[in-house]
Amino acid sequence: MEYDTIAAIATPIGSGGIGIIKISGKDAFSIAEAIFQRSHASWSLGRTEGDALSFPLKSHRLYHGNIVNPETGQVLDEVLLSAMKAPRTYTREDVIEINTHSGYIVMASILDLVLQKGARLADPGEFTKRAYLSGRIDLTQAEAVIDIINSRTEKSLEIATSQIKGDLKNRIESLRNSLIDILTQVEAVIDFPEDVGDVIDVDSVNQILNKRVIDELSDMVAQYENAHFLRDGLKMIVVGRPNVGKSSLMNRMIQDDRVIVTPIPGTTRDLIEETLNIRGIPVIIADSAGLHETNDPVEVIGIEKTRAYIHASDLILFMIDASDPFTIEDQKIYQAIGDKRVILVINKIDLVEDGFKPEIPETWDKIPSIRISALYGNGLSSLKDLIAKLAIGDYKLEVQNKIIPNLRHKIALEKSLEFAVSAGEELRKGTSFELIAIDIKDTLDSLGEIIGAVAKEDVIDQIFRRFCIGK
Repeated sequence: MEYDTIAAIATPIGSGGIGIIKISGKDAFSIAEAIFQRSHASWSLGRTEGDALSFPLKSHRLYHGNIVNPETGQVLDEVLLSAMKAPRTYTREDVIEINTHSGYIVMASILDLVLQKGARLADPGEFTKRAYLSGRIDLTQAEAVIDIINSRTEKSLEIATSQIKGDLKNRIESLRNSLIDILTQVEAVIDFPEDVGDVIDVDSVNQILNKRVIDELSDMVAQYENAHFLRDGLKMIVVGRPNVGKSSLMNRMIQDDRVIVTPIPGTTRDLIEETLNIRGIPVIIADSAGLHETNDPVEVIGIEKTRAYIHASDLILFMIDASDPFTIEDQKIYQAIGDKRVILVINKIDLVEDGFKPEIPETWDKIPSIRISALYGNGLSSLKDLIAKLAIGDYKLEVQNKIIPNLRHKIALEKSLEFAVSAGEELRKGTSFELIAIDIKDTLDSLGEIIGAVAKEDVIDQIFRRFCIGK
C-alpha cells in the first residue's frame, strides 16, 4: 500500500531549544536531499559551500548541516537531520526528521519549503494511523500513544506504557484464539453432523468458553469499572448551598485563585473544571453553582449544569457550613446526589469551637466525613487521603491490573460478553450448531473491533482525530 508523502511539525510551537519537522513517505528522502546541505567538515573534496547535495542519505544516520531554499540560496537554519529508510521506522515508510530550533517562524518556513517540494500537510494523527495501517501496531497501541501524551500521573503513564507494549492486544488475541478453536470444532460438526460425538465434546467446549472467554471478559469489564479513572481521571464535583465555601476549597486544592470568592451568595454561576493530582490519581475537579431555588435565569442554567455533572461524576464532595445550622436546602442537595459515592465535607471549622458537631440527620452518619477549613487549609491533607481511599479502595496497580480498557474497549467487551454468554446457553440447551456458530463469530467480531482486526472506517478516523497533527 503506497501513500503520498506527508509532513508536519511534531513538537509544540514556541520559543525553545529544539523543534522537529517530520516527513514520511516515498518522497521523504528526495525532498530532504533537495533542501539540505551537509556541514562543510563532512563534505567530499572539491565541494564548495552552496553546492547542491549530490550524495545519497544513508539510513539511520544523523547529519549536521543547513536547510537551504534551493531557489534563493537562503539558509533557513542550522539543523540535525535524521534519515530512516523503511521498514525500520515509526510508519514503516521512509522517514526524515529535521531537528531545528524551536520558533514559529523558522519551523513554519522549513515546513513550507518541505510542502513546496512535494509533501502535503499531515492530518491529525496520520503518522500513527499509517503505523497502524502498515501493521506495525494495532488499534489499542495507537490509542496508547495519545494516552502517553495525555498522562497526568505516574499511574496513568504506567497503564499507557503497558498498552503500547501490546499487553491489551495480546490478551484480546488470546481470547480470539480460544474462540477460533471452539468455532473450528462447531463448524466441523456443521459439516459432519453424523459424527458429532467424534468431532466435539460439548462439556469440554463449554468449560473452555466459560473459563477462558466469559470469565476473562467479565474481569476486563470489571477492570474498567474499578480503575478507568486512573487513566481517564476521577470526575469529582463540589456541591452545596451558596456561600458554604465550595470555591474556596477549589482554589485551595488547585493552589490558585481560579474561582472568584466573595461573601455574596451565588458568585459561581457556571461549572469551572481543573485537573490535579491527588495521591497519584488524576482528578478532574469541578466547582459548581450552589443548588438552591432561584428566579435568576443565569443561575438556573448553572444549577442545571451542576445536576447533570453530579450524574456523570465518580465522587461528590458534599459541603456544609459548620457555622450555619442545617437547613432543608442541605437535605434537598443530599437527595439530589442519589446513590453516588460521597464525602461529607464540614467546612469553616475555624468559626466553631474544637470538637463541635453539627446537627445533621442520623442517616448521614454513615457517610464518610471530614472537617476542614478551606480558608486556612486545615484538614486538606486528610481530605485528599479520603478521596484517594474512596476512589481506589483496595485496588493495586500490579502487573496483572495494568490492562485497563478505555470506554470504547469496554463497550466492545460488553457486546462480546453478551454474545459469548448466549453461545454458552445455546450449547447447554443443545441448540442448532449453526446458531452457536453465529454467536461465536459475533464475539470474535466484537473483540476484533478493539484491536482493529474488524473496525469500521469512521471509528478509526474518530480515534486518530484525537491526535495532534504531528503525531
